[in-house]
Amino acid sequence: MDIKFNQNEDANKLMLSELRKRMAKVALGGGKAKIEKQHAKGKMTARERIDYLLDSKAERIEIGAFVGDDMYAEHGGCPAGGVVIKMGYVSGKQCLVVANDATVKAGAWFPITAKKNLRAQEIAMENRLPIIYLVDSAGVYLPMQDEIFPDKEHFGRIFRNNAMMSSMGITQISAVMGSCVAGGAYLPIMSDEALIVDKTGSIFLAGSYLVKAAIGESIDNETLGGATTHCEISGVTDYKAEDDAAALDTIKNIMDKIGDYTKAGYNRATPEKPKQNPDDIYGILPGARTAQYDMMEIINRLVDNSEFEAYKDGYGQSILTGYARIDGWAVGIVANQRKVVKTKKGEMQFGGVIYSDSADKATRFIANCNQKKIPLVFLQDVTGFMVGSKSEHGGIIKDGAKMVNAVSNSVVPKFTVIIGNSYGAGNYAMCGKAYDPRLIVAWPSAELAVMSGNSAAKVLLQIETASLKKRGETITEEKEKELFDKIKQRYDNQVSPYYAAARLWTDGVIDPLDTRKWIAMGIEAADHAPIEKPFNMGVLQV
Repeated sequence: MDIKFNQNEDANKLMLSELRKRMAKVALGGGKAKIEKQHAKGKMTARERIDYLLDSKAERIEIGAFVGDDMYAEHGGCPAGGVVIKMGYVSGKQCLVVANDATVKAGAWFPITAKKNLRAQEIAMENRLPIIYLVDSAGVYLPMQDEIFPDKEHFGRIFRNNAMMSSMGITQISAVMGSCVAGGAYLPIMSDEALIVDKTGSIFLAGSYLVKAAIGESIDNETLGGATTHCEISGVTDYKAEDDAAALDTIKNIMDKIGDYTKAGYNRATPEKPKQNPDDIYGILPGARTAQYDMMEIINRLVDNSEFEAYKDGYGQSILTGYARIDGWAVGIVANQRKVVKTKKGEMQFGGVIYSDSADKATRFIANCNQKKIPLVFLQDVTGFMVGSKSEHGGIIKDGAKMVNAVSNSVVPKFTVIIGNSYGAGNYAMCGKAYDPRLIVAWPSAELAVMSGNSAAKVLLQIETASLKKRGETITEEKEKELFDKIKQRYDNQVSPYYAAARLWTDGVIDPLDTRKWIAMGIEAADHAPIEKPFNMGVLQV
C-alpha cells in the first residue's frame, strides 16, 4: 500500500468518525432528560419501541436519520425530524416502522416531520411494503402551522395516503402509545388495525381544555379518549394493551399471520461476499473531490465475488456500465469513471464528466436492464456533462436528454449511491432524487450542488465585485479574498451530505461498507411490487 492509499484512508476514516458522532447525537432525540421523563411515565422511547418490535437478528436500515439536522434552531431544533423510521423485519416480514419521538417537542409535527412521514409512505406505496405506525404525538407544531397544514405535500396528504394504501392492499397497523390529537387522530383509525395502550395512549379530535372552551363540557382526557373509551364504548380501536411491550407483542402476532406477497421476480442467487476487501474503499477513494481514481476498484469491493460483466467496455468510457450481483441480487450498474483513460484517440481525463458517447451507452444499457427486468444501481461521482464547441456540435444536449429520458421512464427499481460529486445535470442523468430512486444514500465524501464550492464562489464573486464597483467601491486583493472565502464557506456548508440529508434530498448518509445492505434490502422491498407497465421512452430524438 502506498502513501496515497494511507492518506485517503485517514481522510475517509475521519469523515466516518464524524458520521458516527453525528449519529450518536441524533440517537439521543430530545436529550437524556427527556428520555428519563419518558421512562418515568412507563413509556419506551421511539427507538426502544422499534428495537423491541423488529426481529433482533435481522438486518435493518434507518431512513432519514439526519432529517432536520441543524434546522429550526430558533425553535430548539428537531433531531431526526421528530420521527424515527426504519426498514426491517417483524415476525420475518419485511416492513417499515414509523415512530413519533415524544422526546422532541412532545412528538409535534414540524414541516420536515411531514416530509419525512410522506417519504415513508412513498416507500411503502412504491414497494407494496407493510407499514407500522407507533403514534405518540402532540400534533402539528403550531408556531409553524402555516408551513405544514394546507398544501398538497403537507399534513393532510398523510391521511390521503392512508386511504390510498388501504385501497392498494398495503397492510397498515397503528399503535397509539401516547398522545394522538386533532387531525393526527385520523392516521391510526385509517389503518387496517389500531391498538391503544391503557392509561398512556389517548385519541381525540380536541383535548379536555379545548372541549371546555368550545362547548363548556368538563371532562378528563382519559374519559374523553383513553383506551377503555375507545375499546369498549366508541369502538375506534381494536386492541387494548397493558403497556408498550404488550402493544408491540400484539403487532408481532398480527404480522406473523400475514400471507405471502406476489413477487416481482427479480433474479437472486446465493449471496457471496466480494473477493476484494471492502475495507480498501477507504484507501481508494481520494480525500479531495477533484482527485482521480478508478471507479472499477470501488465496484470490485461492492459486488459479489468482485465479478462485473462490463457492457460496451471500450466505448464511452467516462461511464462504466455492466451486470453484477449484490448480496445475490442481479443488478445493472451505471457508474461515473474518474480516472485518466488511454484510448486510440489519445489520453482522456474524465474526472466524472459525461460525454456524448457515454450518455449514449448508458441509455442503451438502461433500456437493456428494463428489458431484462434487472434493477439499476447508480454510483454517482459526476461533475456534469462535457461543455465546449466540440461537445455542443456533437449533440451533447441531445445525447444527455436521451439518458435523462431513459432514467425517467425506467420501470425497474432504481437505487442511487452518491459517492463523491453530484453536480448539476449530472445529478439528474445519474438518477438524483427527482428521478424516483427507491432509495438514495450518500457516503460522507459526497457533495450535492449545482457546481463545486470553488467554482460557485468564483462565479458569485464576479457578480458581487461587479456590483460593488458599480457603486463606486474599490476592491483590493485583500477585500476580494475576504469576499471569496465568505462566499465559499457558505456554499461549502450547502454542498455537505448532511445538509442534503437534513432536507431529505437523500435518505441518509451511510458508511460505505453498509452500501450492500441498503441495496439488498431495497431490492427485496421492491420485489413486493410487480412491474405494472412496459418500458417506453416515448418520443425521442435518435
